[in-house]
Parts: sequence; C-alpha cells; structure tokens
Amino acid sequence: MNVGIVGGGQLARMLALAGYPLDLQFQILDPAADACAGQVATLIQGDYDDEARLNSLADWADVVTFDFENVPAATARALEQRVAVYPPALALTVGQDRLYEKTLFWELGIPTPVFATVDSLEDLRGAAIRVELPAVLKTRRLGYDGKGQRVLRTPEDIEPAWRELGGVPLILEGFVPFEREISVLAVRGRGGETLLYPLVENHHRDGILRLSRAPHHDRMLEHIGWNYACRLLDRLRYVGLLAIEFFVHEGRLVANEMAPRVHNSGHWTIEGAETSQFENHLRAILGLPLGSTAAVGSSAMLNCIGSMPEREAVLAVPGAHYHAYGKAPRPGRKVGHITLHAADSDELRAGLERLLPLVGFQLDEFDSIA
Repeated sequence: MNVGIVGGGQLARMLALAGYPLDLQFQILDPAADACAGQVATLIQGDYDDEARLNSLADWADVVTFDFENVPAATARALEQRVAVYPPALALTVGQDRLYEKTLFWELGIPTPVFATVDSLEDLRGAAIRVELPAVLKTRRLGYDGKGQRVLRTPEDIEPAWRELGGVPLILEGFVPFEREISVLAVRGRGGETLLYPLVENHHRDGILRLSRAPHHDRMLEHIGWNYACRLLDRLRYVGLLAIEFFVHEGRLVANEMAPRVHNSGHWTIEGAETSQFENHLRAILGLPLGSTAAVGSSAMLNCIGSMPEREAVLAVPGAHYHAYGKAPRPGRKVGHITLHAADSDELRAGLERLLPLVGFQLDEFDSIA
C-alpha cells in the first residue's frame, strides 16, 4: 500500500521507518530539497499549494497524512477530493488556530485557561482586565515550541507585547501555575475503534520539550484525560494519532493544546510500548487493526537540541537508544532524540542520571522523577 505524507520532517521520517516492516511504500511532499524524511523515502519537492505536485501525490497514494498541523487547510481539502486523507481537514483547521481549538475544548466540557480574542491594542487592554494578569499572549496561528508567545505579568507589559506580536490575530490566555505537564496520546481507527496510551509526564525548558517519561502513574487523571480525548476524537470524526497537552493544576487537568498528528511526547513508544505511535497511526489511517498501546516497563525520551551527543557515550548506557534525524546541527533545532527503556522506575532513574548530562542537564533539574 502507498502512503503519501505532506511534510518531510522527522515525524514523516519516523512514520516511514515504522511502515516499511508493514510492507508500505512512502512518498513525501516538502518544499525543502534537504527534508530529512527524503533520506528514507521518495521526496517530491514542491510547495504545499503546488497543484501539480499534490495531484501527483494523490494519484499515487492510497492514503495521505501529515507530519505537522500547519499544512494549509485548503491543501487538505483539495486532497480529500482525490484520495483518502487522515486526519480530516477539519482537525487541521482546529489545530491551526488556538481560538478554534480553545472554543472546541470549551464546547466539549474540556477545561481550558480563560481566554479572550485580541485584534488591537485596545482589545488587549480590555482582555487583560477580563482574563486578569498574569496571562499569556499568543499568536492564534503558527505557534510551536514556545514561539509566538509573551507572558504579561503587569500592565506595563501590555504595550511591549503588542509591539512584538501585534499585526496578526492573537489570543490572551490566563496563566496556569501548573504543578506538572502531561500529555494524552490516543489513536482512532477508520471504524471508530479507539485506544489510548498511558499518561506521559513532560518537562519543558525555554518552551521546548526536553524530557518525557512514561507511564505517569495517576489512574484518576489518566481516566479523566482519556475521557477528554475520546470526546475530541468523536467530535472531529478523527482517524489517526492525536495528542493533547494538559497542565495539572490543583489536581485537575487543564487543556493547553492539541496536535493532530504523531507527537514529540510519544517518541518513547518506539521502544517503550507494544506498538509505537507511528505504527498505530499508520494502522489507523489504512484501516488495519490497531496494536496494543500498553507500556512495556518504564521509559523516558530526551530531545537532542542543536546537536547530537556522542553516540558511543549514549549507547554505553543500558537501555538507551540513539535516534538521529539526519539534520545538520543548528542552535535550537531538534536534531534527534534518545529513548531510555528500563524494567522499572529505579532503573530508569539510574539511566537518566547518566544520559541527561550528555544533553546539558542534570537529573535534579527535573522534579517529580521517581
């Protein structure tokens, strides 16, 4: 079977690597000649609105999917006229706009920070009163890894934030003094069958995910998060892997954002779950039976930002797996990740004590790791 992927980054790369054992073939559409997924699959170089390239991909593929959510929704809708496309264009439309996303969460009874739309400096001043400071000003579109955001702590922060971010549609969200961040990964098949992975605990630095650990053992929060995810999957008639990021505040889940695609916080599943998020996404969009999402032991994932650590040092740690994305080193760029798989949490902690310094951190910088 033939799978087309719009977007040629590391997620497309890992989808292809997961799909070859299933006897799948891949073509990737990306504007960049050096897209890293092109190292492992056929690359069609072209813009995401290139009609000829899109038609070529649609004619070849049995199904088309995406490796990031900011593909133009018009592109997804055009593809849907020619070939099966999952997740559906509606999910991309919601995932691309924080206002649509937060509004949908609210309609489904999924708690979110209080929010207000902002289209002018006057709007921002009024929103700051209604939402109350501190608050976070965000661009409604094209924000990821902490980009397009500014924290407002006092009224004096309002005008500088507007000068920095104004000129595009914005949203002001109440600041959540969270105790921790977690994510829910869910996969839904073409027939509506749904499976959920164990909760994942995430640690960010400077807006970028640095460390994920799974499973996070909190059965009450897990069941609540699973319930919220199922509401969203059903409303969107979703097919594929969906991630939702939550804050934990005073024992409650508060939804931060959704990602209609395979997710950075799910990379641990390659070695740490019976079926990886990448394989299950492919199974879902192709109408194949879903695989077990059960965790196998304890796992952690460390992002490698800017450059990869020394390979031999990583592989010297028992249970460590080295995943380079084939990208040139560059400050702030995700160039790979390390997965650590262990029999239990004690063994996991011991491995993290050795691995974290290789990516510039120490274990005591990350609280709540048991």
